[in-house]
Amino acid sequence: MTKQKTMNGVNLDQLFGTINAIRETPGLAKFKFRADNQWINGGHNRTTIKGFYGAGQEDTSRAEPFVMDNDEPAVLLGTDSGANPVEAALHALAGCLTTSLVYHAAAQGIRIDEVESQFEGDLDLHGFLGLSDEVRNGYESIRVTFKIKADAPQEKLEELLQLAQKRSPVFDIVSNPTQVSVRLETR
Repeated sequence: MTKQKTMNGVNLDQLFGTINAIRETPGLAKFKFRADNQWINGGHNRTTIKGFYGAGQEDTSRAEPFVMDNDEPAVLLGTDSGANPVEAALHALAGCLTTSLVYHAAAQGIRIDEVESQFEGDLDLHGFLGLSDEVRNGYESIRVTFKIKADAPQEKLEELLQLAQKRSPVFDIVSNPTQVSVRLETR
């Protein structure tokens, strides 16, 4: 029986197998992720995520959907039934940068013992409320701090952090314009 090689909780045989499969069949790299959302009341709405298309087929591995409630804090007229969407964006960025860092460290044979990060974004409501066309609706800036304990020198950890930024899909989404098309269907 062959023992699986893992690093940082990442199965290296599967990681490199996936990389090789995509090299051989580039179409396997195409994914479509989906989210369905339903308004509940006020600022409260609920997103359900289950199926996605990837690796050349519709994925049906999830028995139950992921359900996430979005709301606003009371100061923003909500009932605090969930993190607000801009907080959820920080969560997505944190998760993607961390995963990118850990996976690339594993691929390079660098053992990670601990990763902690803090995310803080500045948002001015003048844009969202339509009080100023000079102020953007979203974050004006986001600051990220990583604390990493690993068996690598500071310079190597800096390289990994740069690589995580370079390869993270969510970092790319928030750092670069992404084409978004919106259409209406009436009921």
